[in-house]
Amino acid sequence: MERVRNKVALVTGAAKGIGRATAILLAEEGAKVALTDVDDVAGESVAKEIRDAGGNAIFFHHDVTEEVQWIKVIQSTQDNFGALNILVNNAGMALDGNAEYETLERWRQLMAVNLDGVFLGTKHAIAAMKTGNGSIINLSSVEGIVADPNLAAYNASKGGVRLFSKSAALYCAKEQYQIRVNTVHPGYIWTPMVENFLASLGDLKATRPLAEKLHPIGRLGDPKEIAYAILYLASDEALFVTGSELVIDGGYTAQ
Repeated sequence: MERVRNKVALVTGAAKGIGRATAILLAEEGAKVALTDVDDVAGESVAKEIRDAGGNAIFFHHDVTEEVQWIKVIQSTQDNFGALNILVNNAGMALDGNAEYETLERWRQLMAVNLDGVFLGTKHAIAAMKTGNGSIINLSSVEGIVADPNLAAYNASKGGVRLFSKSAALYCAKEQYQIRVNTVHPGYIWTPMVENFLASLGDLKATRPLAEKLHPIGRLGDPKEIAYAILYLASDEALFVTGSELVIDGGYTAQ
């Protein structure tokens, strides 16, 4: 229960789903955790849940598309906990849309959250970590490795996260910063985002089984299964791991 003992973690999109599971697990494993989200009520609730269980957590309202908010959140994390060792860039959104009919407005909205947010977090976390050590974990997706005809913007954003993270990892290594940068690529995980996305496509009784069949293992993933992968990358067990992509997808991309 001490795999990240005394480390300081910042987890975005921590009010629900993978972010919530990750924040709770990191706290259980000894980290001091700053949770951020635009959903203040749910975010504060998760932070309280962690504290009630004996962990150390604080919540900040945070729009990941705004650079000034990134600067403020990272500084507040350092002010409260004394350092920043782990950044989990988890905040994201999903929209269905193809290359012919997707709108520029929706494209830019999704890119701002999924790609700009990861860029801003990585940029400012490097500045905060470079005199010490750190692990930056950026959430991509199986859709950052393989494509879907109706997820044009989402594919582009998650593919961007994948290669941007490799570039950042190589830069940190070149500069001899003790900062590792890796990506995690979940398959379909049963989170509110996936539930809402599948509901937008039709009756969940019909769309969920279709999503399950995409995975040879025959089911959707659980948020905690992704959180454990993030925990590994955040811990000193992964000191030789950088520029890598960890795929947890029930066999989705093996086909």
